[in-house]
Amino acid sequence: MSLPRTVALSLLLLSSSLVSAHAQTPLPEAIAAPGETAVLTMHAEGAQVYECKAGTDGKLAWAFREPIATLLVDGKTVGRHSAGPNWEHSDGSAVVGKAAGNAPGATQNDIPWLKLDVTSRRGTGVCVGRDARCINPSG
Repeated sequence: MSLPRTVALSLLLLSSSLVSAHAQTPLPEAIAAPGETAVLTMHAEGAQVYECKAGTDGKLAWAFREPIATLLVDGKTVGRHSAGPNWEHSDGSAVVGKAAGNAPGATQNDIPWLKLDVTSRRGTGVCVGRDARCINPSG
């Protein structure tokens, strides 16, 4: 049995090679990226999918399985987010990340903010960052 958890989050792809034209609110130290600037900010709407599994103690518990989300810019669909974690843009570019840090969400019901190192890239479009941040997740 799986249970979707609806979430909304913002994804920042970061690079040290581009200069940002706008100031940003500082990120928590655990997910900060000193010297790097945002090259793309997308809003995501979707779900965190959980499944009921036996733990090491044999008791049933909810375990995270995968994220599924639509990526939006100015209200228009520009890509998708899925297991990996993977972010694909409609221009054909994509990145896969690996968790490198986290910070607590705004409330105890929110998903933690994440720092993700990009482990692989595809294409030459807007998903060119060296790392990514999932910030302001809620749900």
